[in-house]
Amino acid sequence: MACLCYLRCVRKLWAPAQASQRLKVANLHRSVHQLQHKKVMAEEKPWALISEVGEQGYLEEMADIIKPHFHIISHKDFQQNPQLHGPKIQALLLWNGFPVVEPSLLGLLPSLKVVANGGVGIDHLDVPYINSLGVKVTNTPGVVSNATADIGMALLLASARKVVEGHQVAVDPKTTHIPQCLMGVEVSESTLGIIGMGHIGYKIAQRGKGFDMKILYHNRSRRSVEDEQAVGATYCENMDDLLKESDFVMLAVNLTPETTGLISHRQLSLMKPTATLVNVSRGLVVDQDALVKALQSGTIRAAALDVTYPEPLPRDHPLLGLPNVLITPHVGTNTLTTSLKMVQQMVDNAVAAVKGLTAPNEVKPK
Repeated sequence: MACLCYLRCVRKLWAPAQASQRLKVANLHRSVHQLQHKKVMAEEKPWALISEVGEQGYLEEMADIIKPHFHIISHKDFQQNPQLHGPKIQALLLWNGFPVVEPSLLGLLPSLKVVANGGVGIDHLDVPYINSLGVKVTNTPGVVSNATADIGMALLLASARKVVEGHQVAVDPKTTHIPQCLMGVEVSESTLGIIGMGHIGYKIAQRGKGFDMKILYHNRSRRSVEDEQAVGATYCENMDDLLKESDFVMLAVNLTPETTGLISHRQLSLMKPTATLVNVSRGLVVDQDALVKALQSGTIRAAALDVTYPEPLPRDHPLLGLPNVLITPHVGTNTLTTSLKMVQQMVDNAVAAVKGLTAPNEVKPK
């Protein structure tokens, strides 16, 4: 009887320890299962080719958006052994046009499903050829509009009010007085002519309205009456009319065969001698030789450019030496907020394409 009581007592004392041990074993099994699941998920994660992570490519914050969805390999590392890496790459993520999408590169990527471009312009991509390989092309419209419109207005204002020249005078150790040559031109209530009234052009019009500017625009197709009324814009079916009347001409078109050289000698000659040309589209939209002559001769007052051709310009290019030219190095989308949004959209497009789903922003050849 005493032995039986002893056994019951031992069991009662041992039961919590057994339960604790079983819980530990269960937790261990769960942890092992989770690790195995994560390992499987990591192995299933597709590969993407990028330019690089660093100053010439993706900032760390941008790369962190890509990494949960793709194994990434830089173009430099890829080139070390393309035969090893090429077959596993399913997505090519382009930032600032790199890596350059050439047939020689595409030929090394037999599993490629998508070329996801960061930005709206796809003039650097042969979309029909890429599609012929069974590869989709995507871009990132919409998210770049505000930042690009901002740089357009920043260039317009800086040129009109001689902001850069003013800064140079203000910090020059020899400055003892403010010269009258810093006299600028009025922006408020002037006439802004926008060539290209898509997402970006319309955002520019909104900003122009804030300065009480008269808004003219030329586009392949006319915007709705509601759109026009919202920003106080007037449609010019003939671009020549816009050029003749505008104090500031803002270019916000995509680069196509039709828009290449859109602004040349004849178009510049139609502009007011007090007018300023602002370009936030692509360098090739403007005949730069014609622009140099127009600026040197006083055909137009000034030019403010976020884009040139090539980029950067040769250091001896005449545009760099003209006092009535303001140039920024294609920084229209260069804000961290916009860049992160662009990368997220690139990833969303690429993930959909790799899974065989409809890519949200697929570009179709025209």
